[in-house]
This record gives sequence, structure tokens and C-alpha cells, in this order.
Amino acid sequence: MNIKPLRENVVLRRLEAEEERIGSIIIPDTAKEKPMTAEVVALGAGKVLKDGSRQAPEVEVGQTVLIGKYSGSEVKLDGEDYLIVREDEILGIVE
Repeated sequence: MNIKPLRENVVLRRLEAEEERIGSIIIPDTAKEKPMTAEVVALGAGKVLKDGSRQAPEVEVGQTVLIGKYSGSEVKLDGEDYLIVREDEILGIVE
């Protein structure tokens, strides 16, 4: 993947949710909710502040983060799905 997000944007890869079963019924992929956890794949340089300096991103490549269900923009590169969000749309870091 050759993508470099700009400013405070972050590229994420959604982590797959475990297969859901209710009794002997398997929930199909189309009925499943989107996972709310993702892995950070790439970072922008950071937010530009009013004085012209940059605020470094709080997340790092490889970290697992929590995001909202409808956050960001979905893109497909090299057959893989990614999500581009602003850093302030990330709800937290999973430790």
C-alpha cells in the first residue's frame, strides 16, 4: 500500500469481528455490524495549530484503536479495504 495521509488524517484497517452464532444459526456477513476496532496503518504529519506549528499524532502505527460505527471514509486499495479518519474521530486506544 502506498498512501500517505495528510495533516491529521489516519489510515486504519478494520479488525474482523469474530463469527457470531445464536444457537445453531450463523449470522451472515451482510447482517453483521461493522467492527468498532481498527489497526493504525499510516499517519499524517499532525494537526496544524494556529501558530503554524504541528501537533504530533497521539496514535502510532500498529496500535489498535476504537472508532465510531460511521466514522471516516472507506477506500479500497490493492483489493484491501481501508478507512481514512481524522485523528479526533478516534475514540480511544486499546491497550
